[in-house]
Amino acid sequence: MQNLLKELSELLSKDERLSVEGKLLKNKVIELALSMDATLIKLLLKNNNIKKHFFTEVDGILVFDKIKFQRFVSNKEFLPDSYTAFKNKIGLVNENGDYLSESREVVLAWPYKDCVLEGGQTKEDQKRDEIFWNETLAPDEIDSLLAPKVFTNWVKYELQGKKKLIVKNTIDFKNENIIIRGNNLLGLFSLYMKYAEEVKLIYIDPPFNTGNDSFQYNDSFNHSTWLSFEKNRLEISKKLLSKDGSIWINIDDNELVYLKVLCDEIFGRHNYISTVAVKRSAPTGHKAINPSPISVTDYIIGYAKNKALWNYKITYVKREIDTAYNQFIENYEKGPNKWVIISLKEALKKYKLVDANEAINKYPERVIRFAEPNYDGVGKETKDLINKSKSKPAKILIQERDDYQDIYLLNGQRILFYKDKLREIDGEIVTSEPLTNYWTDIPFQGIAKEGGVILKKGKKPEFLIRRLLDFATETNDLVLDYNLGSGTTCAVAHKMGRKYIGIEQLDYGDNDSITRLQNVINNDQSGISKAVKWKGGGSFIYCELMELNEAYINKIKKVDTTKEILSIWEEMQKKAFISYKVDPKSINENISDFKELSLKDQKRFLIEILDKNQLYVNYSEIDDKDYNISDTDKKLNKMFYGEV
Repeated sequence: MQNLLKELSELLSKDERLSVEGKLLKNKVIELALSMDATLIKLLLKNNNIKKHFFTEVDGILVFDKIKFQRFVSNKEFLPDSYTAFKNKIGLVNENGDYLSESREVVLAWPYKDCVLEGGQTKEDQKRDEIFWNETLAPDEIDSLLAPKVFTNWVKYELQGKKKLIVKNTIDFKNENIIIRGNNLLGLFSLYMKYAEEVKLIYIDPPFNTGNDSFQYNDSFNHSTWLSFEKNRLEISKKLLSKDGSIWINIDDNELVYLKVLCDEIFGRHNYISTVAVKRSAPTGHKAINPSPISVTDYIIGYAKNKALWNYKITYVKREIDTAYNQFIENYEKGPNKWVIISLKEALKKYKLVDANEAINKYPERVIRFAEPNYDGVGKETKDLINKSKSKPAKILIQERDDYQDIYLLNGQRILFYKDKLREIDGEIVTSEPLTNYWTDIPFQGIAKEGGVILKKGKKPEFLIRRLLDFATETNDLVLDYNLGSGTTCAVAHKMGRKYIGIEQLDYGDNDSITRLQNVINNDQSGISKAVKWKGGGSFIYCELMELNEAYINKIKKVDTTKEILSIWEEMQKKAFISYKVDPKSINENISDFKELSLKDQKRFLIEILDKNQLYVNYSEIDDKDYNISDTDKKLNKMFYGEV
């Protein structure tokens, strides 16, 4: 312990890295400090340098600041790895000698809650090595990071194929479907300038933060980082929603309750609509040997921008035959006073019907059941009729109503007719029931090739998105999905006559949303196509956020050797925007240490020193000659942002 404290003293006086090996010693120091071990306190007092840092004299009494001491020995710099040691070696310091990269000025309710996290997304084969940066930014830096960006590589896709977008006439972008390639946080803030309070519905299927799934993007955020990642995006989403709009978030039970509380904070608990449980799979195969209850459900959390203005369209869904309807009316055509009620079983024999299904198909108005009326939930007229029916048990009494189904009563009980359960759904007359918050009727099996693209895990059925759009939007309403994936949301919106905007950072190649939407235009008949009588047609515009430092990040992730890394570093010094926290000269002076890092840490370091405020070109700099932005891109951007 004395040796450890001696090295601790040296660290405080010389600002050098400790040479202590083994975390057990470090943990022991923490343990003793927390327990206020007398031996440790005496040893600390013997060393003047340590005494100066961790003891304060109050009225002649020395007070040990164990919290400060605990934080110090808990800090990763106390036993740094090679990467951290190198990073600190070249880091800039402020006038107090503290590293700028280690500012402690921001106080957070949860780690990173008040920060803006610019989360990256990569291809599946790189995701586990992906660098996820989460830097604390000053307000002026945040303004730069979230400023509207320049869009480039404009293409329009139509039935005739794709063509580069050129400027002949003014384009009304609000009347176009748009797909954006690039970081979704920056994409959302770019949309805000044009689409504030314009979006009727947002659906997202974000990273579930399970840590062990196989989604093709970074899905291994730690808990607090994940919350901040979502918080940043949900806050701007709220600003994009129309006053009568709503947002629906697909999630599993791993982050469900935390997401619910987060949404309560952002959208207001009073604007909560519902949490829908969706059965996504059956308890078969390897899941059946899970030592805990088998998870077969996803959840969709719904919030309104303003619940008082949000309009829910009553929706009915198909269900199995309701066997509670087990009575049958004879002499139906002669009127209620002549009706004779027998059991359905007796009617099947008497009328030579195969089963209840045939009886319902032929005589839906005659198949009935009895139910106790909701006495507390009706008006005085209905209550009086119920009491009158009880006093005349052999007579059928009727209350005619203009806005609702008529009420039929026999002996105080209500007669419910099977015909009132039948509705046309997807062109077929079926037994129906009002939509609940438990959806078991949407199959997830067999959707792998839906839309002509394949996404092995995480893909959602078109019928799932259709249901949301059915009850929460109308034709020509604007729908947004900024976790677009394989494009299900936009494909469904396209087929249903909604306008849409999709944002996706990953390129899935042949299974990308662009391919899927081209298939939709060319009359794709999978998914909901037959149900909505889809015949093809329509168009959408594709564009990308114009990259700056993001281009270097992509280059760094692709290299396989230190030689390639060093080549990129040479290029970065000439053209990239490097963080003010580091001095390139210091890196070059310590290049031998850099070469000794693993390739993974070399990549990690170069990505970290890039200025994340300069990932993409800001729209405010569109006329800067250094960016060499074409006249066509300038005109299209100015049209998009409403400056033409």
